Amino acid sequence: MPTTTHRRERRRLLAGAAAALCAPALLFPRRAVANQTARELAFVHTHTGEKLSIVYAEGGRYVPAALTAIDRLLRDHRTGDIHSIDPKLLDQLTDLATATGGDRPYEVICGYRCPATNAMLREHSHGVAQASLHLSGQAIDVRLPGVPLDRLRDAAIAMGAGGVGYYHQSDFVHLDTGRVRRW
Repeated sequence: MPTTTHRRERRRLLAGAAAALCAPALLFPRRAVANQTARELAFVHTHTGEKLSIVYAEGGRYVPAALTAIDRLLRDHRTGDIHSIDPKLLDQLTDLATATGGDRPYEVICGYRCPATNAMLREHSHGVAQASLHLSGQAIDVRLPGVPLDRLRDAAIAMGAGGVGYYHQSDFVHLDTGRVRRW
């Protein structure tokens, strides 16, 4: 039977080993470890004509002023309502451009959508979800010039990072940070 001192030493050794294994994950979030370089995006909003090219993360940290500028660009273009955009969505867009070799600005069809706009769109067309992730800044409808739409869709699906909708007739792909699914 081990002595009390022996058990304490063993617990201390196991606790130290566990801490050593977990420390990198606690000190460096997945994105920070995966990418210490600057992350940037470029957009052209198809409804407003506004353009934005911006570094939104540096050294694994998001740049608050850049996120504010992106929130403004991706506002509800019908009402002017602004909502914060999920930074994970921006990371998806960056990863998608890298995966497809896209080097031109994303053409934005829809970013944030306020409840009134979402309700209006539901009345006039089918396929608009009542609890759309556009309402919480977790979805975007885009195309990437120079990248065929089906290739953009396939690359987004392969990333497995959230929902992917393919709207061939309307010429855009929907991306969101919700559960992984496709339509």
